[in-house]
Amino acid sequence: MYPRHAAHHLQSLFAAFPVVVVTGARQVGKTTLLKQVFPALDYVVFDASLDVEQARREPELFLKNHPAPLILDEIQFAPELVASIKRTVDANHAKPGQFLLTGSQQWQVMSTLAESLAGRVAFLDLAGLSLSELSSEQVQPAASLWLSRWIAAQESGQQQDFVAWSRSASRFAGSLPEWLWRGFMPKAQTLELALVPDFWQGYHRTYVERDARLAGEVGDWHDFGRFVRLMSALTAQEINHSQLGREIGINPKTAQRWLRMMQATYQWFELPPFFANRIKRVSKSPKGYLVDTGMACHHAAMSSPQALGAHPLFGALFETAMVSEIRKTLALRGGSTNLYHWRASTGAEVDCIIERDGWLHPMEIKLTSQPTRKQTLGLQAFRKAHPDQRIGHGLMLCAVDQPRWISDDVLALPWNLL
Repeated sequence: MYPRHAAHHLQSLFAAFPVVVVTGARQVGKTTLLKQVFPALDYVVFDASLDVEQARREPELFLKNHPAPLILDEIQFAPELVASIKRTVDANHAKPGQFLLTGSQQWQVMSTLAESLAGRVAFLDLAGLSLSELSSEQVQPAASLWLSRWIAAQESGQQQDFVAWSRSASRFAGSLPEWLWRGFMPKAQTLELALVPDFWQGYHRTYVERDARLAGEVGDWHDFGRFVRLMSALTAQEINHSQLGREIGINPKTAQRWLRMMQATYQWFELPPFFANRIKRVSKSPKGYLVDTGMACHHAAMSSPQALGAHPLFGALFETAMVSEIRKTLALRGGSTNLYHWRASTGAEVDCIIERDGWLHPMEIKLTSQPTRKQTLGLQAFRKAHPDQRIGHGLMLCAVDQPRWISDDVLALPWNLL
């Protein structure tokens, strides 16, 4: 049982909303989290091939036999319940704490829930395990995590205080190659190294042959499996949607539909490009990432963490993992936050830009233990290109042992800070 940062937020949401929906990829720990936080509640799990207690045929009778508060797992397999849940919530005057639902996709039932229960439902997206969750027996407050401290230091002008703190801060003790190779799923952490490839093989097969076909009516699961492997190889790259899929001989429109399906089933995410002109942000190429590096390593046929060290995907997987860590921490902080990447016509680029409260926080991610001033050129170009923006000091996440300034306004930071 790993401590999950989302536990406290889940409790707060259930105390304020009649319905809370926990979404996320398969095997990410949704059910475990609900049972851990609410062990005394009645629990029912649905299945695509079985009408559990005739819930789909007689939803009103089902809810009569299972009064709230109630946990309904994999609600997308019982869409007929949504209308009955709404009537029950309304009959109870939208009292908080009635239903906890889980789902592994954003389409169909999830959109119906959002529309039918507007104002009565809250959504919580559960990601894979973060470094701090892997490293601690207790949940750390979001404000104590390194990224939260860095943003606070930027806005208060206390960067040197942050550097002093980071020199003695706790760190993830595991090795970088093994962390990337195992991935972020809870089950993958408990297995012997020799069994991890079997876990990811089973994960891939179940996702491709069952989940994706149910979610998006994939006719040829063999081609879709090839497509998922293609996207693994393209992680941490800009995605040209119009050309997507040509490499494996499928229609570009089909490839775009499949990519949207991967996003809807929490296997893929994208960072839009940053432009000072907000209209342009939605019209240019996004940068895409596979959600879990463990699956990417499986698709690349890496049999052990040692194979990752000399693999050409090592740098892309490191960037994928660090961007995922940033997203996980920002989700805990609450409030509105945007993430972007940036590339100039000259080729200068910045891997990740956090936009929050009128500030821009640019970050580079480099798989090096000896960062140089030359590697800060992208950060410098971004600052020069946006003189009217409020831009904080640059940050380079890399494999240094201790934090150090590599230019007047760029700090190199160890990747494994907690």
